[in-house]
Amino acid sequence: MLGSGSRSGASRPTRVAVGWADATARPVRRPEELAEIDGLVIPGGESTTMSKLAALFGMREPLRERIADGMPVYGTCAGLIMLADKILDPRSGQETFGGIDMIVRRNAFGRQNESFEAQVEIAGIEDGPVEGVFIRAPWVESVGARTEVLAEHDGHIVAVRQGNALATSFHPELTGDHRVHRLFTEMVRAVR
Repeated sequence: MLGSGSRSGASRPTRVAVGWADATARPVRRPEELAEIDGLVIPGGESTTMSKLAALFGMREPLRERIADGMPVYGTCAGLIMLADKILDPRSGQETFGGIDMIVRRNAFGRQNESFEAQVEIAGIEDGPVEGVFIRAPWVESVGARTEVLAEHDGHIVAVRQGNALATSFHPELTGDHRVHRLFTEMVRAVR
């Protein structure tokens, strides 16, 4: 997981300078690191492993609390799964952080060898569609009244926002297009 910025405004060592976003990214593995950031990116990967590691490192409850308190958070692919209030087909013992009133289906677009790229029109993102990289991607089966659907692909919801939580089924970080991440950094600045 990557955090953005410093809650106190104090100078801290830069881990990764993200110049195009005017932001500093740093890894977040422990509750004390979580307490120091303004926003969090939950990346793609394996949601079952993320769930297990969050429990092992004592991060599950602190993450749930920060998200519920309004910390901006952005989840891509497995990160979208981790932000869902409900998973249709969870692995044994798998738990999410919640934060978005949605039901998701893991690996909905198929296996690894069925991964694909597609143009995705996202509400609130100007200058045309973004390139979506779908790798064993989930989709959103349904959303609650407070959740805004930002994009669909082939009739399936692939991008949502609820308050300070943003999630996409695809990986915009694997392209040179930074518009989705700019949207997230704007969300973080709006809260700061």
